[in-house]
Amino acid sequence: MEAPVSLADKLAAIDEPFSPRIVGLLNDYKLAVVKAQGDFVWHAHPETDDFFLVVEGRLAIDLRDAGGPERTVELGPGELFVVPRGVEHRPRSEAGAHVLLIEPQGTLNTGDAGGELTAPERFA
Repeated sequence: MEAPVSLADKLAAIDEPFSPRIVGLLNDYKLAVVKAQGDFVWHAHPETDDFFLVVEGRLAIDLRDAGGPERTVELGPGELFVVPRGVEHRPRSEAGAHVLLIEPQGTLNTGDAGGELTAPERFA
């Protein structure tokens, strides 16, 4: 990185929900921002944990642990949560949320689910 990155500016340039944009690289990881609005797809990442940090708004992450009850984690601004590898989850936000994601480069946003919401890795 040659200059500071304004997450607010990068998020302001995103028009579509659940369409992440890479704002930086850290070793083999991508730092991406995304706007969440509505429900995303249920999915898991068998090979990696999934990091969420809410910048603005509120984000719910529904979780289905193998052998455990379904539960929901609620996040507000400045709060983060890490979904452990292999845990099926679904991010959602009724009113909308701005989120910073950290995950290995090449990780699909829809994980093992694939489908029409799978976004290519793009830089902001």
